[in-house]
Amino acid sequence: MTIDLKTFNADWLSAWTAKDVDKLLQFYAEDVVYRDPQTADGLNGHAALRQYLTGLFAATPPMQYDPHEIWPTPNGYCGRWYCTVSAPDGSKSYLRGFDLVVLKGDRIALNEVYVHPLSGPPPA
Repeated sequence: MTIDLKTFNADWLSAWTAKDVDKLLQFYAEDVVYRDPQTADGLNGHAALRQYLTGLFAATPPMQYDPHEIWPTPNGYCGRWYCTVSAPDGSKSYLRGFDLVVLKGDRIALNEVYVHPLSGPPPA
């Protein structure tokens, strides 16, 4: 099965922006391994990822993820994105990151997230 990686990535990041846990889990394999800076040792499986995302989304302000570029790999892709974080006081902060995405069919089997803050808005 061949998937359009650009569309897959954009739809996936849209679900992150919407903080839609159920929709996000549809992108992940049941036995997914997920790692980000807060879960460096990783999470395994849908149940652990659901619990993590539910807590994360409850604790974070609105975040708009915008895809920037993807680089296909033999078993998935790396995708760079920008994120605008909107604080309750109206201020904004910005992040740049990328995801290593290993696919099993049309589902994410491994997702490693690398992120860092930016000093201002991303380039247009």
